[in-house]
Amino acid sequence: MNLLIVEDEVSLAEVERDYLLASGYDVEMVHHGDHALSALEQTRYDLVVLDLMLPGTDGIEICKQMQAIAPQTAIIMTTARVEEVDRLLGLELGADDYLCKPFSPRELVARVKAILRRARLLGEPVSTQGLTLNEGQLTVSWQGKQAQLTAVEFNILSTLIAHPGRIYSRDQLMDHAYSDQRVVSDRTIDSHVKKLRKKIEQIAPEQAFIRSVYGAGYQYDLTGN
Repeated sequence: MNLLIVEDEVSLAEVERDYLLASGYDVEMVHHGDHALSALEQTRYDLVVLDLMLPGTDGIEICKQMQAIAPQTAIIMTTARVEEVDRLLGLELGADDYLCKPFSPRELVARVKAILRRARLLGEPVSTQGLTLNEGQLTVSWQGKQAQLTAVEFNILSTLIAHPGRIYSRDQLMDHAYSDQRVVSDRTIDSHVKKLRKKIEQIAPEQAFIRSVYGAGYQYDLTGN
């Protein structure tokens, strides 16, 4: 696994690097926002530890641009600004997780492992308590029964499954569902979710894996209860 640390505090970046190296990851560091974009264009990383406040291009702009230049790379945002708006903004932009400074390097390692473990689960068919996804075949299965999905349906379901219990707004699901960043309406996402639910019901009757949260969006319930 190849990781990139984008942090202008050199001493902090070195501590993060040393802990991640000790956990078996390959780690590179950059200390300027502009250098981060260059590195992301030249090298494929599995995960980026991205500071919010950087010289040059800041973490928010880097997060935005990564949707185009490195859409498969996971992001953990780090920030000393603990206001709730910054936390939500980071996740709205596509970050997988965030850490507020100061944080323990061991906590960072634990978050990295958890995110990369989820990424591996989505890359191959794996049996869990809930549904099983096969990215190569665009299928979802439950207790031996299988349903074929469209690419958009698969993207929506894989997004929800990556964070069980987390509520995704329709706008967030739009961003994950369409690789070309097209603009669609809320009704379009609702229609996709409706069709997705019908397909899941065919293989898992009486299960409710995708739940609507009134006024907020959708979430995945691992148990289906």
